[in-house]
Amino acid sequence: MLFTICHILLTISLVMTAWRLFKGPTAADRILAIDLLAVITAAAVVLHAIDTGQPVFLDVIVVLGVIVFFGTVALGRTLKRNP
Repeated sequence: MLFTICHILLTISLVMTAWRLFKGPTAADRILAIDLLAVITAAAVVLHAIDTGQPVFLDVIVVLGVIVFFGTVALGRTLKRNP
């Protein structure tokens, strides 16, 4: 029951963040929304790993974090050059 409530709350936050991603007036808003989507996805994967008892999913979070970090740095540098 608790895992279901957590999944519902994560889904609601995912929808709200996706709305900000598509609606965001500036590129910085969109970058923050992408980062938040990655954090919400990581939280969902952790919740799934705990629910199923399979820690192999936790490796996916490390890879996702690295990819999102480098993507954010690249987009930030691009925005710094072209405001």
